[in-house]
Amino acid sequence: MAEVIEIFKALADETRLRILKLLLEVEERVCVCELVDALGLPQYRVSRHLNTLKRAGLLEGERSGTWVYYSPVRDAPPLIAGLFPVIKDRLVLETFAKDLKRLRERLELRVDGVCVVGYER
Repeated sequence: MAEVIEIFKALADETRLRILKLLLEVEERVCVCELVDALGLPQYRVSRHLNTLKRAGLLEGERSGTWVYYSPVRDAPPLIAGLFPVIKDRLVLETFAKDLKRLRERLELRVDGVCVVGYER
């Protein structure tokens, strides 16, 4: 039961929902700095929220050189696997659309599919 509560606590935050929605929409690994620019939030806040989502079992992170890339957990347990389509397909708000537009613009700056820019301070 504690794991279920942890999942829902992680989802009970606007920023964490925005992050998860973005990652589910683009269906590829996204660098922390790309999320920072898409959300317009400081790096430390985005990293803190990413860690919360990761601890709840919703995300996985992979280090590649200087950057850490995040994506929704693969082979998710049934509860999480059932939540992902709801978040991706049913959460339709203007905020999410604006975030996604900024993220897609930011992803276009990649070179050979990887982030090379860092984040704007």
